[in-house]
Amino acid sequence: MKTGSMAAPLARIERKRTPACEKRKAAPGFRSRSTRAAPSKIHGDAAAKTAIVHTSAGPLNVLQRERAESTTGVRNMARYRCSDAVRLSAMLAMLTGLAAGASAQELKAWRHGIIEAKSDAGILYMASKRDFAGKLGLKLDFVQLKNDALALKALLAGELDSYEGGAGGAMAAAARGADVKIVGCNWLAAPHGVYVRPGIASMADLKGKSVAVSAPGSFPEIFARSAFEKAGIPAGQVRFAAMGSDTDRYKALIAGVVDGAIISNEYVPISGKDGIRDLMPATEAIPDFIRVCVQMTGKSLAERRQNAVRFIAAEIEALRFAVSHRDETIRIAHEITGAKPDDPRPAFVFDEAVRHKVIGADLPLPLDKLEFMQNQLVSTGTLARPGDIEKMIDKGVREEALALLAKGQ
Repeated sequence: MKTGSMAAPLARIERKRTPACEKRKAAPGFRSRSTRAAPSKIHGDAAAKTAIVHTSAGPLNVLQRERAESTTGVRNMARYRCSDAVRLSAMLAMLTGLAAGASAQELKAWRHGIIEAKSDAGILYMASKRDFAGKLGLKLDFVQLKNDALALKALLAGELDSYEGGAGGAMAAAARGADVKIVGCNWLAAPHGVYVRPGIASMADLKGKSVAVSAPGSFPEIFARSAFEKAGIPAGQVRFAAMGSDTDRYKALIAGVVDGAIISNEYVPISGKDGIRDLMPATEAIPDFIRVCVQMTGKSLAERRQNAVRFIAAEIEALRFAVSHRDETIRIAHEITGAKPDDPRPAFVFDEAVRHKVIGADLPLPLDKLEFMQNQLVSTGTLARPGDIEKMIDKGVREEALALLAKGQ
């Protein structure tokens, strides 16, 4: 901290002394308070020393000061008591400010990528809305992105410390040599489905028609390929159209721009009025398809291990809180998305997630489901051959986070 930021508040405090104090003269041997060094000329240790000089008794040290006061008698002690009290108050104010500043500076920044907020935001964004991370020494910055493919690119470019999205994209990248690790999964089943317009009775009716997905390699695109393969329809017989977020895809569907769309179940409560229906829910067609996992780079895990552990601990605490506090979680979803008070979607999404027990509050790493997803990637042609799952994950950071939380209980 520069001298200007420390000395100026002290000067302001001392100018507010009572009239009685201002009439008294400075004690013998004490430097006048009206002189101080120019802040712009002081840096580093010199700044700290200068600040101390301006809050102490001039050229005399503490022992000399006490000796001088003892020889002047009770009258002089009373005379100078007021200015001493002001100096003490100024010192305490400065130290309090320094302590608060130091506390804020100790918080380590952590940038986390996350898909644009929608009706499940109360669950997925909970860590950013309460002080779970602050208690562990982190300052979270949640960065909203259109899709997880963009988040993966930002992570690998060093623009994010972590992100959450579909495990498929991260697994495909890791299999090709990218430095990305899955450290835990928080939404263990896909709430998405293949939604269609009136007149589409089966998956076969979508042959040759447009189906809205997201960017290549994103969760919606990978799920779409798996869903059509499950129905026995080659992906090449369907025209996939990349259209951003769930909201973008839903709007395209009701506008008739596409005949089908991969969107989440948050649209179930309102899709009836538009004649839209879910032709193939993921929970029925592909129950082992994981929706969301948290990813980091091996470099971050090595260089910022402690902060990574603290972030995962904060996420676990937030997820535990979210699933056990329904009203608060729904309220936060409304707040973040700007949904109207009578919008039924946040409550519907929460109740469905809890009823189907799809929230992995302790961020598990279900190897059987990850294995299934990798096989899907190979089957749909996204991957040429399966890789070593163990090399795509990091179990330790989650285990360390759980141990950290256990110590605090």
